[in-house]
Amino acid sequence: QALVEGGIGPETRQTLENIKATLEANGSSMDHVVKCTVFLADIAEWAAMNEVYVTFFGNKPARSALGVNGLALGARTEIECIAVVD
Repeated sequence: QALVEGGIGPETRQTLENIKATLEANGSSMDHVVKCTVFLADIAEWAAMNEVYVTFFGNKPARSALGVNGLALGARTEIECIAVVD
């Protein structure tokens, strides 16, 4: 699968859309996310990532973020979320 073009903003949006679809397919939702870990290829892109990230969460789950080297497929971001399924 190819990465979305356009950099950190579009990648963040697609990543969170994928997470949202997975949660909904399994009986949960973004409102049930309790913790996320955000991996960034360049921590300087935090603000641009966060601009998109905050639009997906009304409940503001706990979050950690860190700069990393060598994300899969040359991605700018990777996001891991833990959610509750009723």
